[in-house]
Amino acid sequence: MDQKKEWSISVPIFRNSVILKQLGIAIGIPFGAVIIFLIVATKEIKYLMYSLGLIALLFLLTYIYIMVIYKGAYEMEFVLDEKGILARTQAEQLKKNTRMNALTMLLGTLTGKPAAVGAGMLAQSRQQVYMKWGNVTSVKYKPNSNTILLKSGWTENIAIFCTDELYNEIREMVEHYTKVY
Repeated sequence: MDQKKEWSISVPIFRNSVILKQLGIAIGIPFGAVIIFLIVATKEIKYLMYSLGLIALLFLLTYIYIMVIYKGAYEMEFVLDEKGILARTQAEQLKKNTRMNALTMLLGTLTGKPAAVGAGMLAQSRQQVYMKWGNVTSVKYKPNSNTILLKSGWTENIAIFCTDELYNEIREMVEHYTKVY
């Protein structure tokens, strides 16, 4: 099985269980900690409600931003061959992401917030990810969302999003190439 498969897909951000789980971890844990801190530390209920309202407003504005700027979807391209798999952001979305990441790094630098600079740099570095089959340590199949999750070590991972028509073919290819090693 020495073939190459390329495809593009538009993944709905707020309707894909894999993305929602990752968002829950990335956003839920820090904001959950902040909310718990506010509940414990705030003496007056009106200040607590004001704080929670601001957090809810931030979430709402973020949702609106994603729906307007990104049309609620993440545009991905995949290239799978006998050596490995490449997952990358499609060109048009890559331009938007690059501008947003550069703006995040610039504002982080101007305001003296190294965490913001790091977040922008990390986001930019993940626009294109390649994983060799020999480095894959774990594979999880999610047929309900047409997704295959590949892991390589602690930090490297790729979510392969497939169309309904492609899922079984891509699954067979992943099974073949990951069994070789």
